[in-house]
Amino acid sequence: MQTTFALKGNLVYTPVCGELAQHPNSYLVCENGTVAGVFDVLPERYRGIPVEDYGDKLILPGFVDLHVHAGQYAYRGLGMDMELLDWLEQNAFPEESRFAEETYAEAAYRIFVDALLHSTTTRASIFATLHRPATLRLMQLLDQAGLPCYVGKVNMDRNSPDYLRETTEQSLAETRRWLEESSDFRLVHPILTPRFTPSCTDALMAGLGRLQREFGVPMQSHLSENLSEIAWVQELCPGTRFYGEAYAQFGLFGGDCPTVMAHCVWSGEEERALIKENGVFIAHCPQSNMNVSSGIAPVKQYLQEGQKVGLGSDVAGGAHLSILRAMTDAIQCSKLRWRLVDQDTPALTVPEALYMATKGGGAFFGKVGSFEPGYEFDAVVMDDSTLPTTRTCTLTERLERIVYLSDGRPCAKYAAGRKLF
Repeated sequence: MQTTFALKGNLVYTPVCGELAQHPNSYLVCENGTVAGVFDVLPERYRGIPVEDYGDKLILPGFVDLHVHAGQYAYRGLGMDMELLDWLEQNAFPEESRFAEETYAEAAYRIFVDALLHSTTTRASIFATLHRPATLRLMQLLDQAGLPCYVGKVNMDRNSPDYLRETTEQSLAETRRWLEESSDFRLVHPILTPRFTPSCTDALMAGLGRLQREFGVPMQSHLSENLSEIAWVQELCPGTRFYGEAYAQFGLFGGDCPTVMAHCVWSGEEERALIKENGVFIAHCPQSNMNVSSGIAPVKQYLQEGQKVGLGSDVAGGAHLSILRAMTDAIQCSKLRWRLVDQDTPALTVPEALYMATKGGGAFFGKVGSFEPGYEFDAVVMDDSTLPTTRTCTLTERLERIVYLSDGRPCAKYAAGRKLF
């Protein structure tokens, strides 16, 4: 494998939220898995390195999916007439129970990994199911595919059907064993995954907090997605002022525990303040929020507040794995919020959506999602010649057409300095 090489093409990325850096017909150099720089002409020290010339194609940073359920991929696009809690009971839980059968899990996860591999997504934070063997197999398949991801074994010990629930002791024991067995993967790492507060007792959450401190792993869950869900959490946790405190009281809400919280559609002022103070990442999942009628998250406001925000497909609440589709949904939802809810907060722009899809969400993985020197080398090559037009478009316009019109399949893809195809 070449450790130093260059890509040549039209480079577009967002070093700052809302601002496009554009380098037409330029070189992007990878050295030992990281970006060495962007150059109009290769410097003398790189003369003679292999160069992959992509001509007039666009080269973008790899996209990041901060929230996706691998165990739900088989039924994406189904049950979209239900709200969240009914959708979970009638759709999500019966499907996820099938992953106790390793043959079924193998088939389902192979389909998911192949779809993820051939998308623009280079990194993802993934929910599996509560089944340890199936979760480990998903991690193995992702690692073999060359996709750097976080994967979580789901925890559930209450308010879920008998066929998809562990005892508190069983859940903690299986989670410990899974953490111990997850240490040998090269690119894929474990992330604690209590499904959400309603499905996890205080005893389970306290135990997960202890495991987090012992193993030093990050955490992901759901937060303030649906009004009925929020009211339910208040009943279950009467000593908390807002939903986020249900996690924070166990040390599972940012700070020393790197955390992704999906949705945050209805996060109030106090909750948003704690999210920002603790550096919690918000995974904005616009299509899912529309499909299960949760609402329109104030994502532009989050950006203005300086929150850490990325995008999530939230398959299968979201029907599409493509983060390009998540970008268009985020922009369109923000326009509706501006027009119908908050006329003082403008809609998202394409450069802001690209930032969330790359550097914004990538920050959860470290220096990821940009072509700035020192960033991990993740890139996707997009061929917009398949989108014919009579217009002569600028790079900015070509990017916009790719976001809105392409099928979301790159013609080449690199992750952590390795070419995947």
